[in-house]
Amino acid sequence: MTPALEVIGPGPHTTVQDLGRFGFQDVGVPPAGPLDRISLTLANALVGNPPNTPALELLLQGPTLKVMAESVRIALVGCGAGIEIRSGNARTVPAGRSVRLVRDEIFRIGALGDSVCAYLAIEGGAEVPLILGSASTYVRGVIGGLHGRRLRQHDTVSLRLSGVAMRKERALSRPLDLAFDQQIRVVPGPQADYFTAEALQTFFSSDYTVSPQADRMGYRLAGPMLAHAKGYDIVSDGIVTGAIQVPGSGLPIVLMVDHQTIGGYPKIATVISADIPIVGRRRPGRRIRFIAVDVREAERLRSEQEAALRQGCENLVAV
Repeated sequence: MTPALEVIGPGPHTTVQDLGRFGFQDVGVPPAGPLDRISLTLANALVGNPPNTPALELLLQGPTLKVMAESVRIALVGCGAGIEIRSGNARTVPAGRSVRLVRDEIFRIGALGDSVCAYLAIEGGAEVPLILGSASTYVRGVIGGLHGRRLRQHDTVSLRLSGVAMRKERALSRPLDLAFDQQIRVVPGPQADYFTAEALQTFFSSDYTVSPQADRMGYRLAGPMLAHAKGYDIVSDGIVTGAIQVPGSGLPIVLMVDHQTIGGYPKIATVISADIPIVGRRRPGRRIRFIAVDVREAERLRSEQEAALRQGCENLVAV
């Protein structure tokens, strides 16, 4: 029997994601990958996986799954929820800690709490085909993951390992700071000249909130409208993750990991790569406030973040 997790309840939007699919935006394929690469990397570290191992991304609420393998080791990172083990030795394992389960055990991850996304890593990872070098699911393009879509009831997610060894479990040395109140750092431009001086001042001095019209493609924000100085149409040009478009409505859209690869609305700023995971965690209703940095500072912040992430993966504690 192929080792797998059986999907008893899929949750609202559960997909297979690794760190993303790069090098194909010129042919219209976005990177996909996790909204929060930090939580994905830490979850993989807890079960002993390399950072790019395919795991499950959970949005808003997690799935209910049954172990169809000799044993598995799993870990949840990125939220305040826990892993509710509902059969055998019933218990709840908090986020940020690994646990070993055996055949026929059923576990559930409920509402994620304050965070919109979290990551369930499985030792060895999910066994899915690589499409353009990645296992990541891009639902709009029906690419990657399990048949290019979110999980459904009665699906089986094949696993690379049929069983895992007994060992001490691992936990994060400190709780992950989800940074819900941190200002989001952006590099102004590249079309900042398409906005009035008042609009630029408003953008950097106002509170915005994530609207209910937010998904992996983009987070539409609610708040003060921004006036265009030269219209809201440009010749379509390239889009990167974190680009902030402002269409005719005057309300910003932060483009996320499933973003279109070109766009015809002016971009007032771009979220720095270090802060993409922080935006990615914010659910509808969460506040966002922007602050400007230059490219050199953005690079320094990402370098520091990567060093801290490596240290976090190396300093796990046995429990």
